[in-house]
Amino acid sequence: MYVGSTGERGLHELVFNVADRPVNEVLAGRVGTVDVTLTHDGGVRIADDGPGLPFESEATGRPGLEVQLTRTHPGTEPGGRHGVTLDLYGMGLGVTNALSSRLTAEVQGEGTRWIQEYARGVAVTRLTAVGPATGSGTTIAFLADPDIFGSAEFSFETLAKRFRELAFLNRELDITLTDERPPDPSRSERFRSPGGARDFVDFLNAQGGAPVHPDTIGFEREDPRMAGTLEVALQWYGSDEKQVLSFANSRPTPGGGTHLVGFRDGLTTAVNTYARTQRLLTAADPDLSADRLGEGLTAVVSVKLDHPEFLGSTSGVLGNATVRPCVAQAVQEHLSNWLETHPEQAATVLGLIVSGSRRD
Repeated sequence: MYVGSTGERGLHELVFNVADRPVNEVLAGRVGTVDVTLTHDGGVRIADDGPGLPFESEATGRPGLEVQLTRTHPGTEPGGRHGVTLDLYGMGLGVTNALSSRLTAEVQGEGTRWIQEYARGVAVTRLTAVGPATGSGTTIAFLADPDIFGSAEFSFETLAKRFRELAFLNRELDITLTDERPPDPSRSERFRSPGGARDFVDFLNAQGGAPVHPDTIGFEREDPRMAGTLEVALQWYGSDEKQVLSFANSRPTPGGGTHLVGFRDGLTTAVNTYARTQRLLTAADPDLSADRLGEGLTAVVSVKLDHPEFLGSTSGVLGNATVRPCVAQAVQEHLSNWLETHPEQAATVLGLIVSGSRRD
C-alpha cells in the first residue's frame, strides 16, 4: 500500500502527497501561501498562489500536468536542508490521484485558467482552457476512494499538528487549514511562526503551568562539519514531565538519533560544569544525569542537513555520525553562556534539579 494504511493515517498521506510540492515552493520563494481545505463533501482542496504546475512535457509529448498526476516516484531521496518531505513514502501526486474516486486539477497562468478531471488515476477529460485568469497558482481537489478507505475521515487535529510543526521549523511557511465540514463549517487556523523553535517551546508549554525561568533559551548555528544547520530551544517548567521533540529536515524523529544524543551530551556537560563551578554540587555528589535534567524540561532539537541519513523503514531515527559532536558542542557553548549571564535564573533552575537529585 503506497500510503501505509487504508485508515485515517493513509488519508493524511494523500494530503501530504499533494501539499509537499507547494510547501517546498514556499521555501524556495516561488509560492507565498498554501491553503488546505477539508471540503463539505468529505474531500480536500489544496491551493497555492505560485506559478502553477507546467502544462507541457517535452520528454513525453503529453501535458506535464498529466505526467505528474499519473506517475509515481518510488524511492524519492530526502531533500537537502532547504526542503521538507511531508509524505512518508515519497510517491508524489500520482498516488493521491490513483487512490481518489475523483480529482480535479486547476492551473492558472499566463492569463488562462486550465482544468483537467481524473477518476481513480485516469484522465477523463483533456486539459482544457475554461476562461481567463487574473493571477497564477495550482489547485488540487480530490475525494478519497471510499472503496479503499471506507468510512475513514480526515482529522483536522492531525493535519493541524503536522502543519503547525512545519511552520515552527520553517519561518518562511504560511499555511492555512480550514474545515468546511458540518457541524462547524467555519473552523480555520493559520500556521506561521517567525519565532521558530522558541515559539514551538512556548506553544508546548502553554498548558504546562509556570516556568522555572522566564526566558526561553534558544539559538541557531550552521556547522560545515555536519553540512547543515541546527536550531535548539528549551525551557524548564515546575513539573516532572519531559517534552523533548527532535526533527531532522523538518521530519519528526520519534526514535531520536545522533542529534538528540548530542543535545543530551551538551546539556549534561554544560549544567554539571556550571553546578560544580558554583559549588552547587559537592565532590561527593554524582554528576546530574540526562534523565534528571530532563525532568520538567521542554525542548525542541531541529537539524537541517544536506545529506540526512535516516534509519528504519519509517525514517524515524537520524544516523549521521558527525551530527552528535556538532550539536553537543553548540548546546554546551550556548547553554554555558546562558547560565553564566543569567545567574539568578540559573540558580533557580539548578536549585530545583539538585535538590530533587538529593531527595532520591
